[in-house]
Amino acid sequence: MAAVLPTAGSAGTLPPRNATAQVMVRGNISSAASVVCYSPMMVTAYGIWQGVNPLEFSLPLFILQTAIIVATTRLLVLLLKPIRQPRVIAEILAGVILGPSVMGQVEVWATTVFPLRSLLTLETVAHLGLLYFLFLVGLEMDVNVIKRSGKKALIIAVAGMALPFCIGTATSFIFRHQVSKNVHQASFLLFLGVALSVTAFPVLARILAEIKLLNSDLGRIAMSAAIVNDMCAWILLALAIAISEVNSSAFSSLWVLLAGVLFVLACFYVVRPLMWWIVRRVPEGETISDVHVTLILTGVMIAGVCTDAIGIHSVFGAFVYGLVIPSGQLGVVLIEKLEDFVTGLLLPLFFAISGLRTNVTRVRDPVTVGLLVLVFTMASFAKIMGTILIAVSYTMTFRDGVALGFLMNTRGLVEMIVLNIGRDKEVLDDESFAVMVLVSVAMTALVTPVVTTVYRPARRLVGYKRRNLQRSKHDAELRMLACVHTTRNVPSIISLLELSNPTKRSPIFIYALHLVELTGRASNMLAAHHSAHHSGGSAGSSDHIFNAFENYEESVGGVSIQALTAVSPYQTMHEDVSVLAEDKHVSLIVLPFHKQQTVDGGMEPINASLRGFNESILTSAPCSVGILVDRGLSAAAARMSSVHHVALLFFGGPDDREGLAYAWRMVEHPGVCLTIVRFIPPDYKAPALAPHQAMAPRMPASNVQARAITIVPDAAKSERQMDEEYLNEFRTRNIGNDAVLYMEQVVANSEETLAAIRDLDSAHELYIVGRHPGEAGSPLTSALAEWMDSPELGPIGDLLVSSEFSKMVSVLVMQQYVINTPQPTVGAAVPVTDDPVRQYLTNANQRTTVGRGGWGDGADF
Repeated sequence: MAAVLPTAGSAGTLPPRNATAQVMVRGNISSAASVVCYSPMMVTAYGIWQGVNPLEFSLPLFILQTAIIVATTRLLVLLLKPIRQPRVIAEILAGVILGPSVMGQVEVWATTVFPLRSLLTLETVAHLGLLYFLFLVGLEMDVNVIKRSGKKALIIAVAGMALPFCIGTATSFIFRHQVSKNVHQASFLLFLGVALSVTAFPVLARILAEIKLLNSDLGRIAMSAAIVNDMCAWILLALAIAISEVNSSAFSSLWVLLAGVLFVLACFYVVRPLMWWIVRRVPEGETISDVHVTLILTGVMIAGVCTDAIGIHSVFGAFVYGLVIPSGQLGVVLIEKLEDFVTGLLLPLFFAISGLRTNVTRVRDPVTVGLLVLVFTMASFAKIMGTILIAVSYTMTFRDGVALGFLMNTRGLVEMIVLNIGRDKEVLDDESFAVMVLVSVAMTALVTPVVTTVYRPARRLVGYKRRNLQRSKHDAELRMLACVHTTRNVPSIISLLELSNPTKRSPIFIYALHLVELTGRASNMLAAHHSAHHSGGSAGSSDHIFNAFENYEESVGGVSIQALTAVSPYQTMHEDVSVLAEDKHVSLIVLPFHKQQTVDGGMEPINASLRGFNESILTSAPCSVGILVDRGLSAAAARMSSVHHVALLFFGGPDDREGLAYAWRMVEHPGVCLTIVRFIPPDYKAPALAPHQAMAPRMPASNVQARAITIVPDAAKSERQMDEEYLNEFRTRNIGNDAVLYMEQVVANSEETLAAIRDLDSAHELYIVGRHPGEAGSPLTSALAEWMDSPELGPIGDLLVSSEFSKMVSVLVMQQYVINTPQPTVGAAVPVTDDPVRQYLTNANQRTTVGRGGWGDGADF
């Protein structure tokens, strides 16, 4: 078939600026008309053995181009990762490198790998990918977010759009004769205004997650404002496209607008109720059928065709169509089926097309370039200054205002779409397009370094001292941070809470942290962003997790639960958890084990990354850590039982004392029976206590930080002394308590230890053990340590969950937080106040007081 393309002189109009039309420019054809021929049969190759070059055929060439684009993009993502640049930068730069600006200068590359005849296929598939990506973006966006985002976010969004739009268009109008040559003036100003005022919220979400600001106040305001800004940008873009029809009359533009409004209303009032009907027809616990999913995905293309026929770009239809589909189970299924393929394979093609269209060698007029950069800089400055003024008026600091201004200046996908449409509509020429693409990349690249330099969150006061349980009173308020990966982790956490005896007198304040892995796209970030505010459009798993904790809080007194969400790659997730634990003055972090129980009683890994996450927490946590292995603790029968049997295996050392501190809380529970088994070597002799220590009473809070903190300035205590003191105190306080059974087991080596543990009563539901039991290299555990499958559980914990151990028991492995720098004085634990300054001053003024109330008799046993 033949396609006839008029040249600039044939019809008195400029040639269309799509990829195919550029054949004339590259071929230097000067005839009245150019004919580009495509063979309808040249799709697949006959094979190299036939003497034919496969790259002469469209399908092998397209496959090669896709592979090169994806590989180049991935390589650039890796190279830019150390400087924390968003993926969109790598994708645009990949296109620029592969296009005429760099690689295109090599004649063989330009004619063989990216010949102009092949770009029609590439462009078509790229726009199909763009269509589905915008559908996903719409799917993840909550329509009600504008209502919930609050006045501050709305005003910041409006100021962030109105000021750059006005200043950008005004500056462009002043220099219109130099900047916009041979193009429609009003359309140019409108497109430029939209391009300058937009904020790319998927890119912004990625940047915020990378620099750990997604869950901060600044991040929440920026996300809310960016979503509002994005919606406004789509409306403005639809207006710009309608008005930019160069050869159209005023009435045709009006018809485009009216038809666009009609399409949006049809989506909201016809398609949305239909989707709800589909969702309601799905039985509880079942997934959406493949037939419904296929129909919905076909609807994306139908919506695209409708808006294209109206005269608005097809991506607008896909975006609105995604916007009206209910979130929840349906949204999750659609994202799972589309996300990786669309974002990993098809979307880079669109950015590559933008890069291939960006020909830096065409930028020849320094005046035009200078003025365009000036316009862009002025608009960006207006956006940043506008945001700063609004932020400062809302009592935010100047630094926060600057950071927010730069965050709102993030460019990306939407701007690329605007620039590409403007180029296709002949509103932007090659020179303007190239300059604006490069300036956009530069502006977005600036965001991360500027924000990390300028934004300094309120400095955390590290004055809280109750970083472990031994330091706290056993009946004082307990602050816990429970990490939850999936809904399966929730029942075991709640069971552990129930055993921990929450009452009005000794309350437990728990931060339930839902950890979401950061993928390459904004979908899970948005879900987490909404779920953190308990919005209706959050992901299903977050809803279930938060509802379970809320129901438990309502049914039990003495428990206060705050549900939070953290989104991060598993490699850096431990940093978020540690920062949150320190901010909230937490004494204990509870982590689920990285394996879960199978039907036959074995243990299988849930996610390979969870093990590394747990190990990172153990090394970096600012407080004590407990790893909970659920092997029946969460079962309904165990939870409904009136009596719960708990066993503590005590070898000595800080971690075992921390386990005893937690068990002490459990003893207060009327339904808990605690068995303490102390393992001692045959030649063990109890260390002599100092006279004032033997006579004087003692608090658990005074007896802490075994390896570093000294209570008596002139004599450091040994581990054995501290073990004896803490056990003595526990036994003294629980004299006459029938629910506590204390027994000593004399063992000489690891084999005897193993035999003794196997001989224990099988009625125990939960075993509490220390991660590092006893002294380092102790013969009681040394052989067990050599055969550990899970070092994070320690030798005893690993033994209890191994297949060799016949009993099905749940295990809580404790690791005590130990301060590594000696302190001259340590006082009694003080309540954590809500005022961090007062808390800091109170802690700073603590002094050692020997012989304060509430002491045990210190008897040896």
